[in-house]
Amino acid sequence: MRYVGRRAQNRYRIHRGVMKKPYENVDIEPVTTESGTPNIRILLVDAHTLFLAGLCCLMRDEPGLTVVGQAINAAQAIACACTRPDVIIIDLILGSENSLDFLADLIEAGKGARVLVVTGVSDPQCHLRAVQLGAMGVVLKTESPGCLFKAIRKVHTGEMWLNRSMMASAMAEAFRATVAKKADPESAKIANLSSRERQVIVMLSQGLKNKEIANRLFISEKTVGHHLSSIFSKLDVKDRLELLVYAYRHNLAKITPAPAANLPDRLLAS
Repeated sequence: MRYVGRRAQNRYRIHRGVMKKPYENVDIEPVTTESGTPNIRILLVDAHTLFLAGLCCLMRDEPGLTVVGQAINAAQAIACACTRPDVIIIDLILGSENSLDFLADLIEAGKGARVLVVTGVSDPQCHLRAVQLGAMGVVLKTESPGCLFKAIRKVHTGEMWLNRSMMASAMAEAFRATVAKKADPESAKIANLSSRERQVIVMLSQGLKNKEIANRLFISEKTVGHHLSSIFSKLDVKDRLELLVYAYRHNLAKITPAPAANLPDRLLAS
């Protein structure tokens, strides 16, 4: 083979005689294979151009798969995702960037594109985090090309692609989150508060007395007292001071201290 002295060719990938940059996006209209099956349009995102070249060569000979774009960093990935590929294949680590930091933005830019993580990172927690952020599956780079092609087709149809250990981890995480939510008794207490009771808590945190709260809400002092009794019961607190502490801890109100000289009367007097 004779090599022509064009150094510029070294900066480009040659694919069937057409030169293009590793991150160049190719706008290709959806086509069908001879069997009538639609091609899956794929965007490749990886910091290693040699790996990108290898994937392109593999997919070139795989029926039904078409690489329509390539990117090597976050900015290029999001820009290419705007062309609406069907599947985005992305590594977790892109040079100095972590794709988990922009995965949500990538999915939003892709508007319906399925994300499949193909990575050499073997950390199950990173894999689980990627799935929680919207990825449809994870394939390790140690897997076979056949496994990757099968995963692409599965996620393209909306199915998840997780190995058994990842599936178990995902289910365990979901179970822990459910248990934690059920095990939080304070959330249930707070949920029982009415909107009027929440207003009373906010005004109480501002140092207002019962009469002042009544005037603000256009109700009687007696009604304010009823609201306070109900709040004490629902939140299991004994008095106004405990209620203020509770409200501060659980973000029911922002407590603004009154001047020191007036603090006892303003906060504790009914």
